[in-house]
Amino acid sequence: MKIAVVGTGYVGLVVGACFAETGNDVTCIDKLASKVAGLRRGKMPIYEPGLEEVVKRNVAEGRLSFTTDLASAVHKAEVVFIAVGTPMGEDGSADLQHVLAAAREIARAMRGYTVVVDKSTVPVGTAELVRQAIRRETTHPFSVVSNPEFLKQGAAVDDFLKPDRVVIGADDQRAADIMLELYRPFTLSGAPVMVMDCASAEMCKYAANAMLATRISFMNEIANVCELYGADVDQVRRAIGTDRRIGQAFLFSGIGYGGSCFPKDVQAMAKFSADKKYKFRILNAVEEVNQAQKSRLLAKLDKVLGKSLKKKTIAVWGLAFKPRTDDMREAPAVPIIKGLLARGATVQAYDPEAMKVAKGIFGTKITYAKHAYAALKGADALLIVTEWNEFREPDLAKMKSLMRQPIILDGRNIYQPATVRSAGFTYGSIGRP
Repeated sequence: MKIAVVGTGYVGLVVGACFAETGNDVTCIDKLASKVAGLRRGKMPIYEPGLEEVVKRNVAEGRLSFTTDLASAVHKAEVVFIAVGTPMGEDGSADLQHVLAAAREIARAMRGYTVVVDKSTVPVGTAELVRQAIRRETTHPFSVVSNPEFLKQGAAVDDFLKPDRVVIGADDQRAADIMLELYRPFTLSGAPVMVMDCASAEMCKYAANAMLATRISFMNEIANVCELYGADVDQVRRAIGTDRRIGQAFLFSGIGYGGSCFPKDVQAMAKFSADKKYKFRILNAVEEVNQAQKSRLLAKLDKVLGKSLKKKTIAVWGLAFKPRTDDMREAPAVPIIKGLLARGATVQAYDPEAMKVAKGIFGTKITYAKHAYAALKGADALLIVTEWNEFREPDLAKMKSLMRQPIILDGRNIYQPATVRSAGFTYGSIGRP
């Protein structure tokens, strides 16, 4: 099948590369000529495990190409995916200007029946707005489909190639049949394909992310209460996770969620609910808890070193919002480091992948260590902010020898308290005695 993908960001690039992997002829479109030139050379604009290999292989085999010329790509495409950004507005709503601009440009380039697919995360009702925008620009027949993505950063390629489910929102059978054929190679193992109306499909992505975000904020609240009573949130998590009605996933407490999806989608869902005069009280609380949770490590640090950190050096391990990505959008590391700087601290930070992104945020305000241990030199405390695997089994004796004061505040609960304390550290975590 001939496919065009408008946008080469996180979603668009994964979508394009993975459809090419199953034999389709895919053209990815981006307005930035420098980005397109880099992709043609195999230079990845994002870090995502496995993606570079898939892109390079399919470019080499002629199934995947990149261009700035949307019209030429759409001319030959049977299916066009819109995978452009939907940034969050000041009121929490999703900004659809790029989606609708892409729809209009696609419409002007059509030469016959085309399936236009909303792949970007968009509020309920967007498919109809896209349909109206296209109808104003062309007389060619077309269908609009909502096909939300369920990709986890750090595992996006596997998620696409081996999906838990595929959701297709289609209001006509012709479009549904084309999408079913397109996804057939990915669902041979039995993953369910759910065809429904567009509004329901659009709601699915928001409902899933809102539920997961709610579980995270709920467990963080449980952890905070555990601290007040001397209970251990890890023991609580294991116990309630054995209940089949609850399950084990997303019950880990910490310093809040971040990234490009959960914060934006929670606020967008609350906003489009409010647009219909419905106050989504639970999601408002989820967001409030999440923002407060990001300051938990700073509050713990205040108790250990005092609120003034002048002449203090604080090491930070982890900058990305989660492991296996370089994404720092809404990452807890950002307000934590800003809080440290406001208290007068010198900050020495390390992350395996997000250092370049961090430099774009903090510039020369912090020091960027070459490796994890280098960040500890002369430090008065270490804050664990992202749970990268390489942080899980460190040399505690070496850490202690490098630090001025042996203090570890673990925002991701990756260490056993007794083990760290027996090595001579003052140790604090989230929701554990």
